[in-house]
Amino acid sequence: MNRFDIQLSRSVLAAVLLLFLPACVRGEESVWKPAAGPLSTRWTSSVTPENAWSEYPRPQLTRERWQNLNGLWEYAITKREAALPEQFDGKILVPFPVESALSGVMRRLGYTQRLWYRRTFEVPESFRTGRLLLHFGAVDWEATVSVNGKQVTQHRGGYDPFTVDITDALQEQGPQEIVVSVWDPTDTGYQPRGKQVLQTEGVWYTASSGIWQTVWLEPVPEIFIERLKLVPDVDRGILQATAFADSGEVSVRALDGDRQVGQASGPVGTPLEIPVPDAELWSPENPKLYDLEVQLTEAGKEVDRVGSYFGMRKVSLGKDEAGRTRILLNGRPIFQFGLLDQGFWPDGLYTAPNDEALRYDIEATAQLGFNLIRKHVKVEPARWYTWCDRMGMLVWQDMPNGDRFLNVFKPEPDPDLIRTAESAAQYELELERMITSLENHPSILIWIPFNEGWGQFDTARITELVKKRDPSRLVDSASGLVDRGTGDVNDLHNYLGISVPVPEPKRAVVLGEFGGLGRRVEGHMWKDKGGWDYRKINDRDALTAAYEELTKNLRIMNGRGLSGAVYTQTTDVEIEVNGHLTYDRAQFKLDPARVKKANDTLQQPPLFVTMLLPTSEYAPQRWIFTDQKPPSDWTRASFADATWQQAPGAFGKNKTHPLMVRTEWTGDEMWLRRPFVLPENVSGEICLLTHHVGEAEFFINGHAVNADRAATAGYRLLRLDPKTRRSLKPGSRNQLAVHVHPGKGEPFFDAGLVAVRPSVSH
Repeated sequence: MNRFDIQLSRSVLAAVLLLFLPACVRGEESVWKPAAGPLSTRWTSSVTPENAWSEYPRPQLTRERWQNLNGLWEYAITKREAALPEQFDGKILVPFPVESALSGVMRRLGYTQRLWYRRTFEVPESFRTGRLLLHFGAVDWEATVSVNGKQVTQHRGGYDPFTVDITDALQEQGPQEIVVSVWDPTDTGYQPRGKQVLQTEGVWYTASSGIWQTVWLEPVPEIFIERLKLVPDVDRGILQATAFADSGEVSVRALDGDRQVGQASGPVGTPLEIPVPDAELWSPENPKLYDLEVQLTEAGKEVDRVGSYFGMRKVSLGKDEAGRTRILLNGRPIFQFGLLDQGFWPDGLYTAPNDEALRYDIEATAQLGFNLIRKHVKVEPARWYTWCDRMGMLVWQDMPNGDRFLNVFKPEPDPDLIRTAESAAQYELELERMITSLENHPSILIWIPFNEGWGQFDTARITELVKKRDPSRLVDSASGLVDRGTGDVNDLHNYLGISVPVPEPKRAVVLGEFGGLGRRVEGHMWKDKGGWDYRKINDRDALTAAYEELTKNLRIMNGRGLSGAVYTQTTDVEIEVNGHLTYDRAQFKLDPARVKKANDTLQQPPLFVTMLLPTSEYAPQRWIFTDQKPPSDWTRASFADATWQQAPGAFGKNKTHPLMVRTEWTGDEMWLRRPFVLPENVSGEICLLTHHVGEAEFFINGHAVNADRAATAGYRLLRLDPKTRRSLKPGSRNQLAVHVHPGKGEPFFDAGLVAVRPSVSH
């Protein structure tokens, strides 16, 4: 049992003991109940003031003694400029946002208002030696904290933990009073805020104001370990560990169970190199974690001791056997396929009902065969990342966005924003704090500073800032729509038709968002009417089949150089209905067994795809075509097509596919021809690569390609039957002919010819 398990067991025991407190102590709390929200989860009814988030909140820096301050606090909502009210409005359950049902309040906090909290606590006699720290997991957004009438800190930042030493503000005996006042401008301010808005619609969700993570007390010595920085160096077989304290010497031991694997000692603030010989590397298949013991001494005497853990793993860029730039984990390409995870709950909003619920979303993601979560414009409590560490779930971590949007929905997006000095400074402060609070988690592989042009400014400088702050990870400078050529990856968002950029010499290619297939499930929705998605398919089997089609395309994209992909999304969220799970986590909306089977194919050894006859994804390709039905021999290479029209592909509506469509297609039937010369000695199987909306019939040298005619959800391989393969003439002129039907969707057509071969090594 490692230290995380020990702390979990102790927390559960503490919660059980609370149930046996005298009724006179628990009487007032027993009348609490959640507000009547639009939708509950299976965990809603199990939440009580006595057990609200009773687990140890900081698994990577553990001490034996702590006191949980979650539970019922008094609350009041006043005007922003008002002083501490004499009368409070009622009770609120911390740590649930005031807008949530689980807070028991479910009131919206306006930007002209202030939210007040108050409670008292007793200081155990054993906490009276040394210093007493008050910790807040997260408070959104500006928090002013007073203890016994004395202001002890003010903090701005909605996603990062903060700590204050309250020793000097304590009374010598009796109850101690904490008062917290919160102002949250939500989407009226410039601060990082993620998807929170005051007026919800579409992909914008209910705000989560105030205290939304655990509040707790911790007694520490006069000189104590404040934080750890742990950086694995797989190439050298060491862990670089730095302990921060005011003074003293530290001794760090790395443990595998009860066996010491390495040890180092030195001054605080100095990186120590702990040998980890023959390290068992952390990966999704084997999420190996080592324990860590850190001892702080002054003049040879121990003054503090903490526990932690680490994983040995390396994330980097490198070349595959075809020379394409890939994301490597421990020196090997790994296709990272996961879900966009918003981290919202119908009963708790930003705060999961309990630790079991928090863990469930990760478990469900793994059950479906995904190995990645992109945590989307939100930062979770530390325990969420520890569960990812323990379960081998890879994480791409977004920085929550704020401020204004670039206009990105045009051929040339706006230049970067020019933020005010105050806005820029706040963003950078919160970005630095996010990295500091999460940098020891092996599950996090990539930092994402910006998403879709939201708040995007000084992209190159911010990228370098992150790279310098944490050179052990990759940086995805701008996920989707506004690539500035910086960072380690080129990240495409494509919902309406999947394509993939060509990998660059120094950057890998990922699909940061795609999919978004929607399905309404009555009785499990936030709202009875409406629903937002990218493509609605309300039949479960048809929805699953459409998803399977997307994974087939991803396998080909992987073969063409794609390093990772993120499907939108884990669960429905409020009006959005495009999750794998319903918002209440009660149902899988697709067939989970079929999803798992489809996802598993993406972890097979990759195919390598070489272009023989280019598609029009990256450059227009010339086609000969007509919209008048031609004679029956139109598919043959010898057919006279001199009177037909000529135009560049791809064909479709420019508004739908602005980066690929070069010739507008109104939607009538088309007959197209394209001659090509096949190279001698092609390595691999020759296949068609095609993307079309509506049905398409393909012919090569007059032979019909015996393949599925149905519309594709992106570029898909079509294998050639033996007769068609035999008709190909290496080194000579060949003829590709296509008959396309527009179908019910907006028309699109493109096609090319490729050679496909399996990977030699994986």
